[in-house]
Amino acid sequence: MLKFLLKYIVNGAIVAVLLLYYTEISFWSAVLTATGLTVLAYLIGDQIILRATNNWFATACDIGLAAGYLGILSYFYDWELSLGETLFIAALIGVAEWFLHRHVFREELQV
Repeated sequence: MLKFLLKYIVNGAIVAVLLLYYTEISFWSAVLTATGLTVLAYLIGDQIILRATNNWFATACDIGLAAGYLGILSYFYDWELSLGETLFIAALIGVAEWFLHRHVFREELQV
């Protein structure tokens, strides 16, 4: 649970702050978006992909997941989020995820 909370704080800060900066959405919409992305990334990226593969592949999947998730929400909710902004947020998530996987989830990687 502590690992999820740390992931939520790191990813939530990146996603929520940048969404508030780049778009006109409300604070709560940004928080809900960050929460949804964090839950998906934790369940899919950390619990399934990271356990089955390695840090680099799991990080690449987290980047793709973040870009796809934000792109879909931006399209459906008509946010003014450009492709470059979406990719920038996803890249920052990737950097954070790489460090989280390497240092926080380290004991799970040692099989």
